[in-house]
Amino acid sequence: MQLRVPGPTPCPNEVLQAMSRQMIGHRGKEFGELMRHITDGLKKAFQTKNDVLILTNAGTGGLEAAVVNMLSPGDKVLSVSCGVFAERFADIATQYGAEVDHIRFEWGEASDPDVVRQRLQNNTNYKAVLVTQNETSTGVTDDIASLAKVIKEHDKLMLVDAVSGLGAIDLPVDEWQCDVVVTGSQKAWMIPPGLSMISVSEKAWQAYKEAKMPRYYFDLGKAKTFLEKDQTPWTPAVSLFYGLEAALELMEAEGLANVFARHTKVATTIRSGLKSMGLSLFPKNESIASDSVTAVRVPEGVDVNKLRQVLREDYSLFIAGGQQKLGGKIFRIGHLGWVTEKDAEEILASVKGALPKVGFSPR
Repeated sequence: MQLRVPGPTPCPNEVLQAMSRQMIGHRGKEFGELMRHITDGLKKAFQTKNDVLILTNAGTGGLEAAVVNMLSPGDKVLSVSCGVFAERFADIATQYGAEVDHIRFEWGEASDPDVVRQRLQNNTNYKAVLVTQNETSTGVTDDIASLAKVIKEHDKLMLVDAVSGLGAIDLPVDEWQCDVVVTGSQKAWMIPPGLSMISVSEKAWQAYKEAKMPRYYFDLGKAKTFLEKDQTPWTPAVSLFYGLEAALELMEAEGLANVFARHTKVATTIRSGLKSMGLSLFPKNESIASDSVTAVRVPEGVDVNKLRQVLREDYSLFIAGGQQKLGGKIFRIGHLGWVTEKDAEEILASVKGALPKVGFSPR
């Protein structure tokens, strides 16, 4: 089975082998050495000198940690949204009592920094701005560099959902002055679900000192205190830490710039191949199309569930459908983490073979 959804993603053999190692005590010397090695690797991948913390939970837990550690009930927050996962980030803030205002862009479009600038100029009392680097629900990557410039012009706290982008798409945390950046293990990091990794700036730590939302397991202050002892406050998923160490070593050996270039090349190959078949991409402009997931419009007369079934049963290729209002309208191909041009060619061959079986004749 070739698993090509936006996450979880396939794991290299080196990662799988690493995760098969025997358990160690998470308060002992061996785990401390592992923690130091991983933290150093993550700082390089995040391109940051900020603290980088690891929590044992899914990416959504990391987003919840970003909210509860930086905000108080009643804080005014601006959500910049162009898809499902940006809405989830905003929902978390709302559930904890933040007053969330929304800028919603049409799904298939990217967020417009000028619109965000205008809102911030007209409303100076926002505590923080929530943005999403890569929207897997629509196959769109936002221009985080431009959004960060606007947000920092107005001296607002910037919380970034980079769950499906960081590690595949360039996001230099320090250069762009991102305050809190959250990613998840099952995406570009090539290991199973279960870890979120979070960078925290000095400005964010100042916000943490003032924040009054309830937190316990997700308390980043506790995580920082224990990190100083090369530990985690709660029992970590030790096997996943083994896997993350191996994955970071693979990424460092390849070189971060080469990792990004590989994702761009694979994505370009897939987009070009799909268009050559007569299919249309969902993003309104290919310049905003994601390098980690491609969203494709379902051709008229094609049942996307049938297409996915044929791909799964006849070609051992597992892809994703659309979410919420895009259900039945698009299908999505994940190509992040452990992925090569050979994989891209196999994906394209499978799609081309499956389409006639569901009533569409590719070119």
